[in-house]
Amino acid sequence: MQKYKIPKILIIAGSDSSGGAGIQADIKAVTYFKGYAMTAITAVTSQNTKGVQAILPLPIDHVDSQINSVLDDLKPDVIKTGMLADKSLIKMIANKVQDYRLIMDPVMVATSGDTLVAEDCISVIKECLLPKSFLITPNLYEAELLSNTKITNVDDQIKAAFKILELGARNVLVKGGHSSSDLITDVLIQEDKKVNRFESKKINSKNTHGTGCSLASSIACLIGHDNDLNKSVQKAINYVQKGISSAPNFGSGNGPILHFDV
Repeated sequence: MQKYKIPKILIIAGSDSSGGAGIQADIKAVTYFKGYAMTAITAVTSQNTKGVQAILPLPIDHVDSQINSVLDDLKPDVIKTGMLADKSLIKMIANKVQDYRLIMDPVMVATSGDTLVAEDCISVIKECLLPKSFLITPNLYEAELLSNTKITNVDDQIKAAFKILELGARNVLVKGGHSSSDLITDVLIQEDKKVNRFESKKINSKNTHGTGCSLASSIACLIGHDNDLNKSVQKAINYVQKGISSAPNFGSGNGPILHFDV
């Protein structure tokens, strides 16, 4: 007999062959927080710690089929999305998630600052998917794109978060990990307009691959456990910080964090 709730999390994202980010990181993070991870894979990548060598997008009708299979039977408690780089794919997903709590990691800009998706995709995300999100978790670059606000300090993060909130998201977490400061400030604006700041010391490490995926999936699972949003964000930040600190230093490039306890 089941003694405790096991939240079911549907992850809609791409596969990372190196295991550090994407679907693989999502599954690890959800499992760590004692959730049950289900997936709809949008693309298969060939990548390692040095970069992405190839991307094979899956046909949209097959992604649709994967999502339908899960929704028709397993009934997720939370849905989490990662990088979505096709307008039709985004619109299809937007039509599927309206009855679920959606945690959206808007993977649009890389750590380098390079934009990963086309401008028309960004527009569709803002118009179709963002208004249906329970929480969106942009990094500084993504928050700038979504809010049309230049971010140079924490006050700018707050301004950007409010602008994203106005686009329809119920809650917004603007991550500060890409700032030049030694102190990371993540800003959470909730639907009641309350501002919460989460501060943590920046860890100088090359092993940060998959931090955004892991953070969003951790929050999704913790929300699935019916935790308060503030508590969920703080726990997820602590988890990622610990994962960076204990990273195994795999590969010669941007290595993965450690997703489990040792």
